[in-house]
Amino acid sequence: MDFKKLLKQKMDAQAGIVNAAIAANRGMTAEEKAQYDALEIEIVNLEATIEAQAQIEAREAALATPVNQPTPAIEVKEKKWNQFGDFLQAVRAAGTPGGIIDNRLLYGVKASASGGSEAVNSDGGFLIDEQYVAELLTKVHDTSAIASRCRSIPIGPNANRIRMNGVDETSRANGSRWGGVQAYWTSEAETVASSKPKFKKIELNLDKLMALCYLTDELMEDAVALEAIIRQAFAEELAFKLDDAVLNGAGTGIPQGILKSDALVTVAAETSQDADTINHWNILKMYNRMYSRSRGNAVWFINQETEPQLETMTITVGTGGEVSPYAKEYMERGTIKGRPVIPVEQCSALGTVGDIILADMSQYMIIDKGGVNAQSSVHVRFLYDENVMRFTYRVNGMPLWDTAVTPYKGSSTYSPFVALATRA
Repeated sequence: MDFKKLLKQKMDAQAGIVNAAIAANRGMTAEEKAQYDALEIEIVNLEATIEAQAQIEAREAALATPVNQPTPAIEVKEKKWNQFGDFLQAVRAAGTPGGIIDNRLLYGVKASASGGSEAVNSDGGFLIDEQYVAELLTKVHDTSAIASRCRSIPIGPNANRIRMNGVDETSRANGSRWGGVQAYWTSEAETVASSKPKFKKIELNLDKLMALCYLTDELMEDAVALEAIIRQAFAEELAFKLDDAVLNGAGTGIPQGILKSDALVTVAAETSQDADTINHWNILKMYNRMYSRSRGNAVWFINQETEPQLETMTITVGTGGEVSPYAKEYMERGTIKGRPVIPVEQCSALGTVGDIILADMSQYMIIDKGGVNAQSSVHVRFLYDENVMRFTYRVNGMPLWDTAVTPYKGSSTYSPFVALATRA
């Protein structure tokens, strides 16, 4: 039986019940709620079955001796590496035809790919030791300017996604706060109408981020140089791609980016505003649309091309003009409205949506599964006398807001994510 296909059918049926109620502008009926709860039990059981099946297959594959693969060396009693470069050299040796697997690669670990074995180079590769995983991910966060500011949630070893409840609030009007909670002023002994919060399901599955590094045979022999290059190259590339996805990701096989989110508020350009410009009123209106509770955490992400625009902003005073206070603040302190201004390569080109973004990244969630997987091959670049190291990192992300919020009084919507419309 295809349990994954069956799981998808159950999830689709569950979603159909909810969507039908939403389309009818009502809550679920008692019968629909019972159907939903019954499906939830089936889904949880199927997920557990799929996870157990994967573990059994992985263990069975690990017991099989692979054909034409390196054979394990003598047994080791503990797992110790002198340095990260030693580990990488051992991975390289295990991936070389006729090479010998250093048993430290196999000590206390399990297969990293469903149906495959870490003893088979082409299947699963080798999980990096926890010590070096922590160091690599620390360097990723040090290098990252965007993802390092997000709300991070680690995923445990027996799960590949996160499912949680979130408050379904799209308006701050009476009866809409917390999705439906309302309080009333009342006289003694009088009663009021009941209310309750409304919740939404937040579900996020792990995706895979991969980085390749080509290395000459000479470099592979030098453990110290190899370690330095891998640490820098892998950390920088992983951080770059993750930052780019947090801003620009489409949400399918890649994190949902801020600029592709329905929660994004886009502030219109000023009437007759010149192309490729940013002015005082753009900044003022962007800050005004930032949700008030998020202002203390917000930062400005900019494309470096926008810097001359920010430094030369002016404001009309009477029949003349003067330098905008925002321009003065930026040049003197590197902040605008008291919030840091951070140039990042992932912001859009000057004049297009995303060239300047005001964002509270605590309202963006990233999940990851801490283990980094390392693999090596001598075949991909054989003619060039090079080896390739491949690193994979399971991670995903999404904004915690589905949409901007309508205020208690007023018509303009607010969000923790604000951008400036295209100026063409």
